[in-house]
Amino acid sequence: MTPTPDPRPTLAAPDDDPYLWLEEIDGARALAWVEAQNAATLEALADGRLAADRDGLKAALDRPDKIPGVTRRGGLLYNHWQDADHPRGLWRRTTLASYRAPDTEWELLLDLDALAREEGEDWVWAGAISLPGSHDRALLKLSRGGGDAAVVREFDLPSRAFVPDGFVLPEGKSYPAWLDRDTVLLASPLGEGMATLSGYARTVRLWTRGADPLAAPVIFEAPPESMAVYASHDREATPERVVFVERTGFFDGVTHLGDRSGAKIRLDLPTDADAQWSRGVLVVRTRSPWTLGGATHPPDTLLGIGLDAFLAGARDLRVLFEPGPRRALQGFFWSGPFLVLSVLDDLRSRFPVFRPDEDWARGEVGGLPELGMVGVWSLDGEEDEANGDLLAAANDPVTPATLMLTRPGPGAPMILRQAPATFSAEGLVVTRHEAVSVDGERIPYVQAGPPGETGEAPVHLSGYGGFQVSNLAGYSAVLGRLWLEKGGTRVVANIRGGGEFGTTWHEAGRREGKARSHDDFAAVAADLVRRGVTRPDRIAAEGGSNGGLLVANMLTRYPERFGALLCTIPLIDMRRYHRLLAGASWVAEYGDPDAAEDWAFLRHISAYHVAAPGRPYPPILIATTRRDDRVHPGHARKMAAKLQAMGYPARFYEPEAGGHSYGKNSQETATFAALGAAFLRRAIGWEPEVA
Repeated sequence: MTPTPDPRPTLAAPDDDPYLWLEEIDGARALAWVEAQNAATLEALADGRLAADRDGLKAALDRPDKIPGVTRRGGLLYNHWQDADHPRGLWRRTTLASYRAPDTEWELLLDLDALAREEGEDWVWAGAISLPGSHDRALLKLSRGGGDAAVVREFDLPSRAFVPDGFVLPEGKSYPAWLDRDTVLLASPLGEGMATLSGYARTVRLWTRGADPLAAPVIFEAPPESMAVYASHDREATPERVVFVERTGFFDGVTHLGDRSGAKIRLDLPTDADAQWSRGVLVVRTRSPWTLGGATHPPDTLLGIGLDAFLAGARDLRVLFEPGPRRALQGFFWSGPFLVLSVLDDLRSRFPVFRPDEDWARGEVGGLPELGMVGVWSLDGEEDEANGDLLAAANDPVTPATLMLTRPGPGAPMILRQAPATFSAEGLVVTRHEAVSVDGERIPYVQAGPPGETGEAPVHLSGYGGFQVSNLAGYSAVLGRLWLEKGGTRVVANIRGGGEFGTTWHEAGRREGKARSHDDFAAVAADLVRRGVTRPDRIAAEGGSNGGLLVANMLTRYPERFGALLCTIPLIDMRRYHRLLAGASWVAEYGDPDAAEDWAFLRHISAYHVAAPGRPYPPILIATTRRDDRVHPGHARKMAAKLQAMGYPARFYEPEAGGHSYGKNSQETATFAALGAAFLRRAIGWEPEVA
């Protein structure tokens, strides 16, 4: 007699979880299970075709003519560069004039590969915080294996060496900020009782040179239930001003102004508003309706006023931007005297500019394309050093990125760099379509691939739908080489929960609405079939992080619409997610499993509990990384174990390093991606000819 498959945990008994031992990240039993799973997956998928894909993708990611991203600090452009000879990277700098030249001359500051060899550490670059003004010192952040937690060490740029007895912090999710040359504002979870339930800092300490950081005096604190706190120095203010921010939740926070002794004034703003100021001018973006002087401003309105006037009680804020049904503010920033907005108008990019010192005169960042992925940001890393110089980049699914230097106004931008093509896009076309979801909402999606409808196109479908993140279709060396170049079709879905159409679009896919965003994704899959592009068993879906939750729900809620699923660095167990690593910080997005009223809707999207024996689930590969200290690898491990126990063809893969990504370098990224693509292609019965 065949034994009955073990379906635990179930919706009827959600806390009866036989796989909790897989949450022990480095537990001996768990690691033995992981190694056996990795071996089985590699044995099933590794062949000459996968090796060729991996090696070709790695070479594309390591191309010496790719664009080096730069940030200007103190008049010089800084860059972290990785290639085949320097997989960990070089920290280096140059001048703007040299960067414009065909053969840029770089000044090397730190060779991270040499440092890792010398110290015997798996160092991954996590950023540098240079001392504003002189920029001769920097707080370097070095991660072990690519996780969010990092070591902090003070570095002297003139001597290219770490400062003896300088500022040093052990590994943690710390956010230090310079107050002056000998003082750091330290937001860190290190030390007894210093972490929030989400694992981030709940205090700000005043850390002076030579002092023990864990004994530094606390000058600001929040309760453990808050998400995080951090602080910064407002360098434009006199006398000295320190800004303290308490993030009470993912979308809410409170801002205080004070000095090195602590907070003095709380900004009188809605907790879900986003506020920035520069040169004495405050701008505020609403997230919920805000009534001022008899007028109610809808979510995503941008308002401006003098900061001193606001602090004195004035509330006559000027309306700078108002949203429309499919017109949404994506973000805003200051650069010199300019306030620059990023707007999506029915997924077309626009960049309005305001000058408050000229009675809010309005202009645009001109000369940029509207379609594809288009971004604009300040060239300068420090707001008080910015002069209005902007960087802009544009790409689309078949066109590699162009990096441009520009300024607000109608003039054409200057092309600085053109990224090389990493795959052949000959004959490919990009089109936009709309599916209709279960409630009648129109869901846009972008399709790239060969023209025409064959009814059997091998489709790679991806989406995200969370945290108000806009998921636009851009150029991808990974999908270009592993899917498009081989004759496949790539589709990116703009489902609810994202930010493509603003806060209203996000709210429709948050908490109780999260299942609706999953319905949207399934509707896109159905529309591809309706239009004659493909059939269900030729659709391969991929999603990571919150997108991993999405893909796991395609398995349990819409299995008939897909031929294969790739679920990466995923969130899946919605009963325990808030108890694992940074999970408590996402309660505002998903809901609180400990509250009965929230579990009532969360249970339906907890694929770990919904999965049951005897269902027509398509093949799935669930992949994570062991050093992901944001989304716990236990989500992926437990889901794979449960599916296998119920007899499903679920594969699992977990490399040791990588953090919350596909890898810490090109080799790891290429291996992860090639493995996933090989699985998807085989599962949908597509074996393209080798070029």
